Amino acid sequence: MRIVSGIQPTGNLHLGNYLGAIRNWVRMQDELVSPKGPNGGGDCLFFLADLHAISMPHDPATLSANTREMVAALVACGIDPDRSTLFNQTQVPAHAELQWLLCGTARMGWLNRMTQFKDKSGKNREGASIALFTYPVLQAADVLLYQATHVPVGEDQKQHLELARDIAQKFNNDFGGGKDIFTQPDPIIPPEAARIMSLRDGGAKMSKSDPSDMSRINLTDDADTIMQKVKKAKTDPEPLPDEAAGLEGRAEAANLVGIYAALAGTSVAAVLGDFAGKGFGVFKPALGELLVEKLAPINARFVELRQDRGALDAILRKGAEKARTLAAPTLAAAYDALGLVRG
Repeated sequence: MRIVSGIQPTGNLHLGNYLGAIRNWVRMQDELVSPKGPNGGGDCLFFLADLHAISMPHDPATLSANTREMVAALVACGIDPDRSTLFNQTQVPAHAELQWLLCGTARMGWLNRMTQFKDKSGKNREGASIALFTYPVLQAADVLLYQATHVPVGEDQKQHLELARDIAQKFNNDFGGGKDIFTQPDPIIPPEAARIMSLRDGGAKMSKSDPSDMSRINLTDDADTIMQKVKKAKTDPEPLPDEAAGLEGRAEAANLVGIYAALAGTSVAAVLGDFAGKGFGVFKPALGELLVEKLAPINARFVELRQDRGALDAILRKGAEKARTLAAPTLAAAYDALGLVRG
């Protein structure tokens, strides 16, 4: 198995990133890369999608700083640069090269069906960048470049992985000459991946782009900030029910209970068994204490790592060097298949 996944360096990681993706990355690393793991012998490649970040308006200095801070956060969460390949796209030009090669295979109709472009461009589709329209092709290049067998995706990214599979299949059929140039990756949607919602709106995902910092728990928040955010999180006046069905129609309550269950490694039913009939005046302090307990080690490690720019750059250089080596054969095969002559 070879797992490839990326994350945009658009700001500090928050609890939703950690419980929904990063914790599973660490688990995959532990299961795949260690020979003693259940699927030992595999590879994990995790990258910072800085090329994707420029598809939207951005501040260059902030992007640069966020990229290094994201490295620190990922390592603090448990990504081990000695076991996983951790790098940023910019240092592996093959990502951009392969995207262009795949643009000859991708079809306008396929991209027009991508719902995220419609969501991100809003009402001003004509004013959106070409990069925003074509970034699903770059996503395809990101995974096809390394012959990924599996890609962790959330429900909102399944459509893009299906596009990558379509591009790979058409390229193989058109230019493979009877052999596959690209592996068609399968999705991994971990059943235990938590969908964490905003602390201010139980109907919206916790997001780095939300203008209210009170809507999310950042992995960089200290203990006092975490407790304050949990205390002010939106809830309702009703006590907690004794079973999950009682949370129906109570989005904010369900979110907080789900966060507790995910952090504690238990079920929603078990959490409700402990807190049934109790109000949020009891539940919120318990949730805050659990958050502080689980996130304090990550926060301490992050604060230490973020100060050492040289060490962070060294991690990215090391990962990029390995990634370039892994990418080279696939990129060369794609050029050759298309009949492009390189010196």
